[in-house]
Amino acid sequence: MLCEEKLEVFENGFEDGKFKVRVEFYGKDARKLLLAIIRELYLPDYGEDYVYPFECAKELWGIPLEGKEILPGDVEPSPVKFVNRSIIERLKKTLSAVDAPEGVKERIDLEKARIGKVGKRLIAIGRDFFLDEAGYLITFTKPSMAGLILKYLGMLDET
Repeated sequence: MLCEEKLEVFENGFEDGKFKVRVEFYGKDARKLLLAIIRELYLPDYGEDYVYPFECAKELWGIPLEGKEILPGDVEPSPVKFVNRSIIERLKKTLSAVDAPEGVKERIDLEKARIGKVGKRLIAIGRDFFLDEAGYLITFTKPSMAGLILKYLGMLDET
């Protein structure tokens, strides 16, 4: 569904021609986090009162969320000092359990990812993906999206 001239929202993500970004999630539901990202992207254009693309996306996804409920947290994962085979295997197990197309899973390079901990959960952040041991896989086309995902990580149910 088109929510803005260049913003298309679909069941598991969005694509925006203005910002030239596509974000998709697999596994557990990450739509609240994506709503926060959409709102941040368009906030400068619309102002605080009514961010139309955000309102349109939340209506399409059926999520009752108000702008004031979106709280940035700027989560900075604790770095894992020694990334050993055991940690990589834990993340591979998480990745294999996520319901995502094989082509998407094959693109995930855990060996080159930045690996950290949020609470007791491992997370991996690559150039084009975010994997959370809680069962979230988010793919994106711009590396800058990783920063927004971390900023709004509190919007995921497990955080």
